Amino acid sequence: MKSSTLPNGIFYHGDCISVAAEHLADNSVDLIITDPPYGIHGDKLHLHYNRDETFVVEGYVEIPQEEYATFSTNWIREAERVLRPGGSIYIVSGYTNLIDILNALRQTSLTEVNHIIWKYNFGVFTRRKYVSSHYHILFYEKPGGRRTFNLESRFGLIEKSNEGRSCNNADREDLWIINRENKPGQVKNKNELPLRLLTKMIQYSSNEGDLVADFFLGGFSTARAAIGMNRRAVGFEISGRIYDTKIREMATITPGYLLPTLRTPAIKGTRNFGRPWTEADRIRLNRRFDALRAQSRSKKECIAALGEEFGRGRWGIEKALKK
Repeated sequence: MKSSTLPNGIFYHGDCISVAAEHLADNSVDLIITDPPYGIHGDKLHLHYNRDETFVVEGYVEIPQEEYATFSTNWIREAERVLRPGGSIYIVSGYTNLIDILNALRQTSLTEVNHIIWKYNFGVFTRRKYVSSHYHILFYEKPGGRRTFNLESRFGLIEKSNEGRSCNNADREDLWIINRENKPGQVKNKNELPLRLLTKMIQYSSNEGDLVADFFLGGFSTARAAIGMNRRAVGFEISGRIYDTKIREMATITPGYLLPTLRTPAIKGTRNFGRPWTEADRIRLNRRFDALRAQSRSKKECIAALGEEFGRGRWGIEKALKK
């Protein structure tokens, strides 16, 4: 078993179940985003998507369909163990063995938040049935703690489209239309998640400095996105050939390099948005919060009032109060 420690990340070559059991502590991970093998004879995925595999790294490891139920139960139990109370997990799955993943989740304490449909481009070519052009994203949480969900991390509640529709509501609907990345002429894994998909999940469900895990690293796309957004990353890849190819690329990643590319949401009452909190600010914030609560106001009302007073968004106020 090999491992590589890089700025903001540690990665292991080996089976995710046994290696996680040895190297990841209970309740230590804030967010899991993972795309497990689909159990559909992965060495022939190019036939499903009619694509040239010249630049695809050899070594993709598939799970036989007859073993998929047990495999799903074992890795999801390990994911449950390492996830902190209140932590989130996103599992990307096709429909072929979706029932096995759902059954495995039902054997854990993890609870459903959303069942998201990811609609993508260039679906599977067919002649005698409808074209399949979506994946399932199972969004679950581990009970027992406060789940991170950054409501205005991408669009403020006050933002409207040209048609007058809430941009925030539209972004948070459970149908995501995000194209897959073709990456012609680039070295890639058999099946990689697009950056737009990953940044969306990471923005909503984690904060800078959080630990993001991927049990099936593949092309290391989740790890690249997490480190690029100034999170920490950990993950596992069973294929030695893929691991050796991609770990060299990871050594060139600069933590936080994606942050300047993210849009700044327009949030009401945020004249101090992005400005660091001083210790004096936090002391005054907590005193004002206690004073407002003493007036029998609800927490929601208190945070709204403090947002106006301090020129901060709701998420900024809540985060500062937790500290």
